[in-house]
Amino acid sequence: MKNWLARLFGGPARPEGAAASAQHVSAPSGVADSPRLFELDLAFYRWLAGGTVHAGEAPEGAILDELARLARDPQAAAGLVPRVPAVIPQLLRSLRDEGMSASELARQVGQDVSLVAEVIREVNSPYYRAGTKIGNIEGALMLLGQNGLRMLLARVAFRPVIGAQSGRLARQAAPLVWSQSEKCALAASMAAPSLGADPFEAYLAGLTRNVGLIVAFRLADQVLGPAALPQSDVFAHALLDSARTLSARIATLWELPPPVGQAILQAGQHDATPLAQALQEGDRLAMLRVLFDAGVEGAEGAAAALPGAQQRIFDKLQSAEE
Repeated sequence: MKNWLARLFGGPARPEGAAASAQHVSAPSGVADSPRLFELDLAFYRWLAGGTVHAGEAPEGAILDELARLARDPQAAAGLVPRVPAVIPQLLRSLRDEGMSASELARQVGQDVSLVAEVIREVNSPYYRAGTKIGNIEGALMLLGQNGLRMLLARVAFRPVIGAQSGRLARQAAPLVWSQSEKCALAASMAAPSLGADPFEAYLAGLTRNVGLIVAFRLADQVLGPAALPQSDVFAHALLDSARTLSARIATLWELPPPVGQAILQAGQHDATPLAQALQEGDRLAMLRVLFDAGVEGAEGAAAALPGAQQRIFDKLQSAEE
């Protein structure tokens, strides 16, 4: 059981004997496929694909080659997703400053009218259960506290980046990816303290973790047209690995704190930093949560096997939506 959990939360498992072409993104070997093993990454990929997969191999190479090219040219990759509002890099730097006054923070948020509107809408939603209607940023800060406002602002800023997409496959996947990203951010921030990582950096890493996956789906739209997504295990793992690299490159372009991009690249590695460990745990728990909530076969058994600390975080990911 311990080894099974290590595979589930330590990183993606790859089928033995399968290999991508040398010019494509490689997929390291791992455990063999088994009907008793719930492969989280593959289940997540196929859930995002919504069953729109086919057995043909022809487009796999074209998609992976183009993803590799975008990894070398992250500016082009970032062009496939909406850019975060111009005020966000400045705001995120300010949010990391514990000495930032509430009035100065409110002033910076106020530079983006749409951001203000989103924050006010959020704090008046059932999630926060405010006793009275809140109509300004100052009131939002009083309700949330500075750390709560930092996380809310980051989430509000990133939602349109991931959630609003064009193209058949990207449009289908975007709301699902966003749901997992919100949960990943929350889970990573909860896992961070015990690992010695910064909770807010973990939250940012969770929100950014799958930006590259949206790029991959938009690219697949361009390459495939009306065709369905490839379904081979090697392709799925290679696409997810490439998406992670793209996410890290885009995080750097968006001027997020350097540890965020580093954590995205290192998540799942044996020598990962505490922040990368928190991100890995948050990412796996969030994937399992969305698959469990969607009734995907195997997720219930995987969730039942979680150890106590991870089970508590897993349960909180559900309550966050209520």
